[in-house]
Order: sequence, then structure tokens, then C-alpha cells
Amino acid sequence: MGFLVFLVAIIWFFVMYKLYGDYIAKKVFKLDDKRITPAHELEDGVDYVPTNKWVVWGHHYTSIAGLGPIVGPSIGVIWGWVPAFLWITLGTIFAGAVHDFSALVISMRNKGKSIGEITAKIVGPRARYLFFIVIFLELWIVIAIFALIMGILFNMYPSSVFPVWMEIPIAMLLSHMVFKRGKSLDKWSWIALFVMYLTIFIGVFVPIKLPGNAVVIWLMIMLVYSYIASILPVETLLQPRDYINAHELVVAIGLIAIGAVGALIASPQHLAIVAPSFNFHAKGAPSFWPFIFVTISCGAISGFHSLVASGTSSKQVDKESDAKLIGYGGMVSEGILAAIVILAVSAGIGTDASTKSAGIALWNQHYASWATASGLGAKIGAFINGSAKMLSYIFGRSAYMQGFVTTIMGVFIVSFAGTSLDTATRAQRYIVQEFGKDIHAKWMTKKHPATLIAVVSAFALAMAAPNGKGALILWPLFGTVNQLLAGLALLIATVYLIKKKRHYLVAAIPMVFMILMTIWAMVMNIQHFGKTHNWLLLTIGIIVFVTMLWLIIEAILAIVKNYSKSGVSKEAEEFD
Repeated sequence: MGFLVFLVAIIWFFVMYKLYGDYIAKKVFKLDDKRITPAHELEDGVDYVPTNKWVVWGHHYTSIAGLGPIVGPSIGVIWGWVPAFLWITLGTIFAGAVHDFSALVISMRNKGKSIGEITAKIVGPRARYLFFIVIFLELWIVIAIFALIMGILFNMYPSSVFPVWMEIPIAMLLSHMVFKRGKSLDKWSWIALFVMYLTIFIGVFVPIKLPGNAVVIWLMIMLVYSYIASILPVETLLQPRDYINAHELVVAIGLIAIGAVGALIASPQHLAIVAPSFNFHAKGAPSFWPFIFVTISCGAISGFHSLVASGTSSKQVDKESDAKLIGYGGMVSEGILAAIVILAVSAGIGTDASTKSAGIALWNQHYASWATASGLGAKIGAFINGSAKMLSYIFGRSAYMQGFVTTIMGVFIVSFAGTSLDTATRAQRYIVQEFGKDIHAKWMTKKHPATLIAVVSAFALAMAAPNGKGALILWPLFGTVNQLLAGLALLIATVYLIKKKRHYLVAAIPMVFMILMTIWAMVMNIQHFGKTHNWLLLTIGIIVFVTMLWLIIEAILAIVKNYSKSGVSKEAEEFD
């Protein structure tokens, strides 16, 4: 049953990528390779670099993924595997992929500027500053929290430290061989992946654990790393490392699928779904409506993706037709990963049980309540545990091979987290530079001061609480802020399509749904913050809520203004 559900998801994603993806690309946005992309128009060898579409896909996919499609579904399944599965499969195709693709294409048609900067032309100048508040807050939390998560993961999986850091020289060697010496990308990327897996074997024997407060030390190291990585030319580290990580996904999907088949052959009960189909009243969990749509973000739809699409990816696209694979296909790839996670935490977690009822007991033990399932260790543990049990049908169950399997999955997770960290830092640098240009602060438009603002502000947030956990103070707001950003990005896409006289409902329908769910969740959160006297979160929550409403009003005014004119607006013409 578990493998069948996963197989249905894979078929669904590939069919809809072809059908709905083609419709969005050809009929709605009308991609045209005659247009010059920002990568060519503004090529600078650092940020704007025309690149092979598969390399950009690898960067985009691994940047938007991070830990999102793992932690979200790993806890969202507490409400039942059916609603989690439906939201992932339907949300990815009709909301998330449309959102990512729209942000990418609109940015490409506006010199690779961020979705916040584009807002000024599509909606109005006031909206730009409102959007800046939301975007800066989102990336501020992301950078601080991912630096912390990297520290926690390195502490949890010390055998992953050596292989993860060895990715850097391996990626730089790949860059040298492909971009400097013109060698085969396919050949050398697989060689790089093979070498990386050799380092995993070494990592099992050479775990690296720092003394003292290891998490804080790693946090500081990761912030220094993100500063350096985010100012290097994209061809030097970002593109080759992300391309290697994308290959990791292919290997991980293949291994888990083979392991699942092995479990199925051994006994059909070994891959039975042990999670409940529906569990709307899980102990201690918030209301199913609307919080499942906030909890499962990456893997269905996430506002962070619009920042990657309009921040880094749009500056690397060689020609417009590549945008379908990168924007729409990148999100579909993330949906596939989320489906794997559902398989691991709803079926894989019980594969070594003697009976299905014993497997159900194992699931209930892990998901006894919201509190037991909501911590980072619990989320990651559920996925690692379920995946490792399926992989044991390939690698066996000896202590060493179990350590090897755990390290494979640990490196997979940590690598994706690291990609999201330095991509977020680079995107925050772009945001600060654009803001500096808008307010005529020339020093803010320079690369190093802008990056310093991004990193130092994140460090200040992290250290606002003991052990670098300052970002966790704002974490309860992150889910709603992230999904608010997704709704607003779709709102910008809707206004853009209305001005262009295109089929705007493809963006408008998911936009209305996401904004309604987010408003609902934000109101419930604000009420909770008030009842618990959490004045900081209450204040920030109200500010974000008012900002969201203001932006919606600005967008409505822009739409009304557009309908008061005939033909395509002057503002819309600027984008074609």
C-alpha cells in the first residue's frame, strides 16, 4: 500500500509537469527564447551568469528544498497521511509550482530583480517598502535558524561533518574542470558525486565532534561560511555544489525506492501504511484547519521559494524556455521529495515490525502527541528512522552498514540545509542592495556591506537567547510569515497577469486560498499570543498582519486602476 501510494504520486507529478506545466509556460506566460534574459543582458561573471538549465535546476531545487520538505511533512502527517499526501500532490502542482514559476519568469522579465522590487512597478511604490518588511523578516529568520540547525545537525550526526565540508573542494574542482577547462559536465558531476560518497565511508570512521558548546561554535562557523559563499561567483561554488546535491537527491530517491521494493518483496506487511488515514484531533496539536497548510509549506508551496526564484535563479537562466524546468520542475522535484518523506514516516517507520499492529504501535509511540513530534530531532529522526529501515533491505543490518546508511541520509539533509543557508544569505544581500538603491544609500548597494548586514543581523538574532537559539523566539511566526509571502507573491503574479490580459485564474485561485488560510492562522496565532501574554510575538504578529492587509488593498487598487483603462497598461508593457 505504501509503495503504491508513492508510485501514484510519482506518476501524477510527471504527467502534470508535462500537461499543466506546458499550459502555464506556453499559454499563460508565453515563454519566448527571443527575449534576452538578465543573465546575458547584465552578465558580470559573479551573480549574472548564463548557465546550463540542468545546473540552474540543481541550484534552484536544492536551495528551495533545504529541510522544509522533510520537517513539514514529518510533522504534518500527525493529522493523518491522507490530508498530508493530498496537500503535497495537489498543492505542488496547482499552487507551489505556479508560485515558483511565476516569480522566476516575472523576475527574468524585470532584469532579475527581487519580487519585492518588482512590486513597486506592478502594484505601486508604497507596496515596495511593505514587501521589504515581510521579505527581510523572512530571510532574517531563515538565515539565523538554518545556521542554528546546521550546528544541531552536525552535533546530531558527527559522521556527516567530514563529507559535508569535503563537498566544498569537490565542488570547486568540478567548477574548474567544467567551467575553466571545458570538460564534460555529466561525466565530471558523476565523478564528483562518486568521490563525495567515498568521503561518506571515511566519515563513518572519522566522526568529528567539537568540544564545549558545539552548536554555537558551528553556528558562528556557518555564518562566516555563508558570508564567503554568498559573495563568490556563482560558478565557483554555488552552482557545482548544488548540482552535486541534486544528484544526491536522484541517488536517495533511487535507493529508497529500491529499499521499499525490497521490503515489499520480503513481505507486503513490511511496507504497510501504519499512520492513520485521518487524525484531526491529535493530542496537543493546533486545529487541522488552517494549520496543515502552514505546517506543510515546502513540499506544497512556500514563500521562501519566490525569494530564491527572483533572487538567484533568475540571474542564471540562459533562455526563457529553461524556466519551465527550473521554476515549475524545481517545485515538482520538491514535491517528489515530500512524497518520499510521507512514505518514510507513514510506512517506512514500521517496516521492521513483526506485524502491522506492531508497526502501528511504533508510529503511535513517535507521534503520541504534538509535543513529541514537533521538535527538530523528532522530525528529522522520523525521516531518518523510516528511510534507514527501508535501506536496510539493500545494505543489511550490521552496525557499520546502519551507520553508513544513517550518514548517507545525514549528509543528504545537512547538504540541503547548507544550500538554503548561503542562498538565503545571497538573496538577503540582494534585498539590502536594492533597498539601499531605493533610499539612495550608496554604501548599502555595495556587495560586502550588504552581505555584512545580512550576516551580522542574523547573528544578533541568533544570540538574542542562550545557545544561539534567538531565532526560535520568532519561529512561531515563521510559518504564517512564510505562507503570507507565498500568497503575496501569487498576488503580484495575479496583478501582472491581469495587466497582461492573460489567464490570471491560475495564480488568483491559489492566491485567494493561501491568503485566506494565512489570515485565519495569523488571527488564531495573535489570539494565542495575547492570551499567553507574549507581547513581543503579539506586536510583531500585528505589524505583519497589518502589512499584509495594506498590501492586499494596494493590489486591489492597482487592479481597479488597470480595469479603468483600456488595453494593456504601460506598467505591464515594461515586462515584455
